[in-house]
Amino acid sequence: MIKIEELTSELKWKEAFPLMKQLRTHLDETNYLQLVQEAREKNQYKMAALYKNTQITAVIGFMPMVTLYNGRFIWVCDLITDANNRSKGYGTKLLSYVEEWSKKHGYDIVSLSSGLQRIDAHRFYEEKMEYNKGSYVFLKKLPI
Repeated sequence: MIKIEELTSELKWKEAFPLMKQLRTHLDETNYLQLVQEAREKNQYKMAALYKNTQITAVIGFMPMVTLYNGRFIWVCDLITDANNRSKGYGTKLLSYVEEWSKKHGYDIVSLSSGLQRIDAHRFYEEKMEYNKGSYVFLKKLPI
């Protein structure tokens, strides 16, 4: 049985951590929980999980944003399917969930970035999900 559920409690975020760790390898559980809580409070970050039976198999994190470039849109921050369960349509289901959520809440653009090395993910976004490659995302880590 497949179901998608929004994760709204620390207990559920902890349940999703082992899977999110596959994508965000630099985070330990404490930092992850702090960042999820802060992102929820400051940026309306939302996280949803796809459960296969009772096991979290894929997770997506997203948030509403407003920029002059896109206007009002949804930014997908995180999307991960368990390495042992890829190519089974779970990423499609979660991204479709966010697209439906977006339409329901008055957002007509969904945007995301993907690491340059993630060639399979790019093929998925462009060919399967019909996303367009619209720009590069640049970042600079500043000295503290």
